[in-house]
Amino acid sequence: MRRKLVLGNWKMNGSRVDAHSWAAAAAAVAAATANADVGVIPPVVFLDVVRAASDSSPLWLGAQNVAAYDNGAYTGEVSARMLAESGVRCVLVGHSERRQVFGESDVVVAEKYVRALAAGLTPVLCLGETLEERERGATDAVVLRQLQAVIDAAGAASLSDAVLAYEPVWAIGTGRTASPAQAQEVHALIRSAIAKHDAMLSSLVRILYGGSVKGSNAAELFAQSDVDGGLIGGASLVPADFDAICRAANQDG
Repeated sequence: MRRKLVLGNWKMNGSRVDAHSWAAAAAAVAAATANADVGVIPPVVFLDVVRAASDSSPLWLGAQNVAAYDNGAYTGEVSARMLAESGVRCVLVGHSERRQVFGESDVVVAEKYVRALAAGLTPVLCLGETLEERERGATDAVVLRQLQAVIDAAGAASLSDAVLAYEPVWAIGTGRTASPAQAQEVHALIRSAIAKHDAMLSSLVRILYGGSVKGSNAAELFAQSDVDGGLIGGASLVPADFDAICRAANQDG
């Protein structure tokens, strides 16, 4: 059975005091979650705070973004190598907000994915459709296109060193959540697409669900056969809520 993984994406929220408090709480949860992995993804300026607050725990430390370049005159960017030297274990690539708000194309996402792998980081590749795309029946085409762009750039075998996350854009921060059946359907689609390249790999890769996951719905979502945990947004900023979600993953792990 694939081990469940819960990652809390703090997005652009909090202060250094908040970061220390949230990280300490998450570290305690991670230490008590024997059957699942737990991580947090703070703003880059709080990486040191989180690392200090969780130094002796198994908490994964993640980053929200990575440059598509190794180094050079790219003011404001942070390279994968810099993140690795900062103790980062995983990094989001292709998050819907990067695609929608900052206009990152499939090509740019694939470049970031490749840079992350080269630096020894675990890329968390985010895939998902907008409400308009779902309503016109394009969910499968969009998700498979986004996945294929990375496979074309890095090869299907690279997915053994990655985590995938299905995050329907219409369910992020809206309070709307894909039903367990809807989430399972897309997760199964992704796993099936990988199986066409490597059946064993498809059975091992972890695919998380992201989109208004809460303590009240986490257990049912995580019980789906192809849902291997969650990429958590707002609920990760409330320690009690994040704890409840991690407990649900732990029970099903």
